[in-house]
Amino acid sequence: MAMSEDTVQQSQSNWNWLRTLGTLLVCIVILGAAVAAVIVINQTEPTAQKNNSSRKSAALVETIVVERGIYSPKLVVLGTVQAAQDVVLAPRVSGQVIEMSPKMVPGGMIRKGELLLRIDPADFENAVSISRSELAQAEASREIEQARQRLAEKELKLLEGSIDGANRALVLREPQIASIEAEVSVASAAVERALLDLERTKIYAPFDAQVLDRSVNIGSQVSPGTELSRLIGLDEYWVMAAVPVRSLRWIRFPDASGSGAETAAMESINAEAKASGGSTVFLRNPDVWGAGVGRKARVARMIGTLDAQTRLARVLITVDDPLGLESGDPALILDSLVETEIEGQSIDDVVRLQRDFVRDQDTVWVMADNKLQIRKVEVVFRDIDYAYIRKGLDSGDEVVTTTLATVAQGVDLRKTNESGEAAR
Repeated sequence: MAMSEDTVQQSQSNWNWLRTLGTLLVCIVILGAAVAAVIVINQTEPTAQKNNSSRKSAALVETIVVERGIYSPKLVVLGTVQAAQDVVLAPRVSGQVIEMSPKMVPGGMIRKGELLLRIDPADFENAVSISRSELAQAEASREIEQARQRLAEKELKLLEGSIDGANRALVLREPQIASIEAEVSVASAAVERALLDLERTKIYAPFDAQVLDRSVNIGSQVSPGTELSRLIGLDEYWVMAAVPVRSLRWIRFPDASGSGAETAAMESINAEAKASGGSTVFLRNPDVWGAGVGRKARVARMIGTLDAQTRLARVLITVDDPLGLESGDPALILDSLVETEIEGQSIDDVVRLQRDFVRDQDTVWVMADNKLQIRKVEVVFRDIDYAYIRKGLDSGDEVVTTTLATVAQGVDLRKTNESGEAAR
């Protein structure tokens, strides 16, 4: 029985050893097969052809052909809308407001010479009556004194030769006549003053205007200096645009007079500026007017100082019929910011190129003989969209517009429309 158990244990031990040996042999076979497969793959890998690789690595690009010509740059800056005529009405006499125009409300439109309000004239009418009475009394006194003078002249003829020159003036009552004449003049001036005060009880519109606000009502007691209303002229608005000093020489002004930091820039304006007037300006306010809507204006003059904070020059732009009452153009809003596009003076013999195509350090990529040329260019001016190039490009040059990953002089290029596959 004991021998039987020993035999069984020995058989199990032999079986475990054989199974371990088999597993080890299988792992060795798999490892050998993997090594053999790697060796076969490396030996059968194709060799790269250098010539073909070089020929197929030409970069596909898009180009545009440029032309030299005469172009007008556009300066796009922000401007603030201001009133050209802005007055605060105030009375010149005291009294109570008894009448007011129905147009005297915020936003109301009034015409020049239109009656806006009237102050109670009763006191001033009484003053006119009193001053006229005083004038009449002074004139009556003058007539009485003149009659006395005529009588004195007759008496003087009877005493001819017995009265010297000094006493003669007294006899003829010349001092009394002079005094009465002065009283008449004072009374006459008082009448004119009373009439003038009476006329000032009526307040008229000084020009075609829009009412911005009103500070009084019927029954209000006013006096000289009291604010009645604020009026804004309808004929013209101003837009105050902030322009970099370096850009002033490209703006056409109606005249070449100037002062301050901009004088040197103004001297470069050509002679035709006077004849043609200021540069044309296009105003846009997409938030209010909508996209694509604008209106024309014109450069009027340059303010002779720089802004203390921004160090920008200020250019005054005039806008006729600012509310579009006659033209139907969109209305300007006071104190709002508008985009001002100023049409600059023409630049002769330059290439106009989109700003994105002028690369770092003022270089341009040009395709010549299917190779890349990196050219240094002289940029005369840049506006919001274009760069104006004086030197470095000629008519007919093909400028590369595609952004390249590898940029080097002489890199092979191929236009996208040179093969059917690239041009699809």
